[in-house]
Amino acid sequence: MFRAIADVLRQVGAAIATVVTLPFRALARLFGGASATT
Repeated sequence: MFRAIADVLRQVGAAIATVVTLPFRALARLFGGASATT
């Protein structure tokens, strides 16, 4: 039972991590492209 709860929490944490890091990755790619073109 505890193992199932731990798996669910791990999946939720991974999903939250991806959602939180996505905009920062987009910004980094944006600024990276801008700095590369200039």
